This record gives sequence, structure tokens and C-alpha cells, in this order.
Amino acid sequence: MTAIAAASLEERIKRRAHEMGFDPVGITRLGPAATHDAFAQWLEQGYAGEMNYLVRGADKRRDTTLPFADVRSAVVVALNYGGKQPAGSIARYARGDDYHDVMLGRLAELHGWLEAECGWDIRGKPYVDTGPILERDLARRAGLGWIGKNTMLINPKRGSFFFLGALFVDLELQADAPFETDHCGSCTRCLDACPTEAFVAPHVMDARRCISYLTIEHRSDIAPELQPLMGEMLYGCDICQEVCPWNLKFATEIGDPAVAPRKENVDPDPEEFVALTDEQFRRRFSRSPIKRTKRHGLSRNARIAIRNRRAIRVSGKASNDP
Repeated sequence: MTAIAAASLEERIKRRAHEMGFDPVGITRLGPAATHDAFAQWLEQGYAGEMNYLVRGADKRRDTTLPFADVRSAVVVALNYGGKQPAGSIARYARGDDYHDVMLGRLAELHGWLEAECGWDIRGKPYVDTGPILERDLARRAGLGWIGKNTMLINPKRGSFFFLGALFVDLELQADAPFETDHCGSCTRCLDACPTEAFVAPHVMDARRCISYLTIEHRSDIAPELQPLMGEMLYGCDICQEVCPWNLKFATEIGDPAVAPRKENVDPDPEEFVALTDEQFRRRFSRSPIKRTKRHGLSRNARIAIRNRRAIRVSGKASNDP
């Protein structure tokens, strides 16, 4: 018997997922989410802001068997998007093609491969921020890392600059050991570096003050007192990841062309977004995650960035400098 033939199904699944560009990869059984009580309390505190979809799906998030019936295991995957890219006004994850499309397509391909490998139809469904699932909780259970003080999942060999996805399947797969330890220690660099002081405590973020939330999910006007603290960010924010020692040591270049940045999205001039028409916005950000903020949101963000840039030029320092 060859080594390949002797490999378990779980080993073959992981090998195939790695061949598709995912790393790390883990397997877990579906069931109650350990962090659901903390999530429910977070919602009660109002920290979700205008993200009402989190409230609507809250009940299903308590148990990963609820979003899709008759599935028992999950193959949880990560896809690196390049923590060594230069900083810019658009968060690193959003500079290329929409990662939802990239990862959902690959997970669907993995599902098809698994059916061919087993020789029968397998009930399953891929998820990439596309269902009521606490993804970081699921990834921790699959052994991919721990949830850091900045609420990001951190892998001890990869840092945190990666997307998460999962393939739910109706198979009794052998689960990997969950990641039980926290390696943040006494470090508070991520909490201290946040310009808007969005972290009310370690592991607890008030989204209503988070630059990523404000530039993407927040649809109404941004509070005047927060606007000067946003710097020139147009879409998202990487600051709490940039300062993390695990990223400083282990972040890598992009190895997958499917998530490579578009040159025009690395650090664009906000002036070009102020007067975009709907049609220009659709063309400029076709197949881009930036579509989520809509034209109105991006134009709002650009106006704030321009005002902050002018203020920096006058004062000679960034608005969030001491």
C-alpha cells in the first residue's frame, strides 16, 4: 500500500486544501460556540452599532449545527493576503478581488473533490462571512490559532493577515485539537495603538469607534469627534494588526495571485472618490470588496480623509499624534 493510499481522509482533505492555496487548515466537529455568551453580551452593550444583521442572526450563531441542517464537521481554512504590503488608505484585505468570490469558489471545488474522493454525494456548504457563524470561534476549535486582544484570530506561525472560510459537510471527520492557549501575554500594543480607542477592554471592541466599521458598515454620518482620529483611511484599517508582534515576526508576502492587490487600490488619492457617479463607482470597484461601502460611503470617507490631510499639513503632525 502506498503512502498516499494509506493516508486518512482527513489528511487527504488537508493536503488538497493546501494544494489549493489554503494555509493553515484544520478540522472540527460542529456544535455549540464557546464564545456565544460573550457575543450575546457584546450585542446587548450596543457595540455592534448599525450592524443589525448580527442581531437578526444571533440565535443561530450559538451553535454551528443551526445555519445549515444535517452537517456534522467543518474543514476550516485560512488564506494569506499579505501582511508585508505597505500601509495605505485601503486595508490590505480589500485591495484585490473580492475574497468572498475567491474562497467560496475554492471551497466549492474542495467540496466537489471530496465527493469524488468518497464516491458519493455529500451534503455540504461553504461559508466565507456568508452565514450566521462565529468564524473565529470555529477556527480556534479547529486548531488554527487563538483570538487575540484585538479580537483577531492569530496563528503562531502566520500572524493574523489571513481570511477565514469553512466547508460544512455531513461527514464524521476526526477533529483536530482546539487551540487552547493564549499567547498575547501582557502585550497591549494593539489596544494602545488604536487611534479611536475602540477597545473597551482586551478582547472587547466597540465597533462604533472602530475605523473599519466606520468606513465600511456605518451608513449614517460619522460623529464629528471621531472624524479627525480617522486619519486618511478610506476603507478599513490595519493598525491593530500592524503593531502586533506576531505579525511583525511572521507576516508574509502575498503568495497567491488571486488575492494580489490592484495597483490603483494600494494608496489612492481620496480626491478621485469625492465626485464619483454610481456608474463610475461600479466600474472602478467591480469584483472588489470595496463595493460594500457603496458610493455614498466612500465619498463620505474621502471627504473626511481630505480634511484630515489638510489639517496635518497645517499642524505638521497627524491628528492622532500625541
